[in-house]
Amino acid sequence: MNDQPKPETFPVTPRSRVKRLHERGSYDRAAIYPILDAALLCHVAYVIDGQPYCTPTIHWRDGDRLYWHGSSASRMLRHLKNGTPVCLTVSHLDGLVLARSGFHHSANYRSAMCFGTARILDDPDEKANALKAVVERFYPGRTAEMRADQLQEVKATMVIGMEIEEATAKVRTGQVGDDEADFALPVWAGIIPVSTVLGTPETSPQVPEGVPFPGYLAGHREGRRLDEVLTEAQAKYEAGRRNVS
Repeated sequence: MNDQPKPETFPVTPRSRVKRLHERGSYDRAAIYPILDAALLCHVAYVIDGQPYCTPTIHWRDGDRLYWHGSSASRMLRHLKNGTPVCLTVSHLDGLVLARSGFHHSANYRSAMCFGTARILDDPDEKANALKAVVERFYPGRTAEMRADQLQEVKATMVIGMEIEEATAKVRTGQVGDDEADFALPVWAGIIPVSTVLGTPETSPQVPEGVPFPGYLAGHREGRRLDEVLTEAQAKYEAGRRNVS
């Protein structure tokens, strides 16, 4: 087992280097991981027999590895059996940037692009841990009260893992970047913030009477930003992993 500390920065190559507005880019784990961890949804792009595909799916991170899952009946996912190069991306829209000219209209965002080789998890123990993690990572404490996965459910689910080989973060923050010559124009300019917030929990009508809203979901309360909730959940998940090990 390699206990050597990992470098703070991913290697930079032609495929991962930010070429436009490079000052917004970063290759540091400290910049990339929070973007990944604050998201529930990613897009995975790969090529099969010359045809490009881009699949939206739920992802989760464990150290330098990313995971996602799908149906065992998926023709596309079965091509990952022997390993396929993929690009996994995550993005957050944080604000609409309205300028005094069309050229300077923009958006505030956080994005991460990760490269690696995706493979199907064949090891039963690794797959079982991953299927537990897909719930525990987002709702720490929930797997303790759920029933165990049935054999047919495990067979019907395919889990894919990818070691992050290279990764890039790109972020835009701040105000409008108008030209100074346009400042005096009688045109409104500024930022319209954007965020995804949680709504009021809606209890399933099949839940037996008297079953309370679980305490481990206290952080998932109405009005909270989703990215903040997911970031907290990732921290709890990692803490639980450390305590187990």
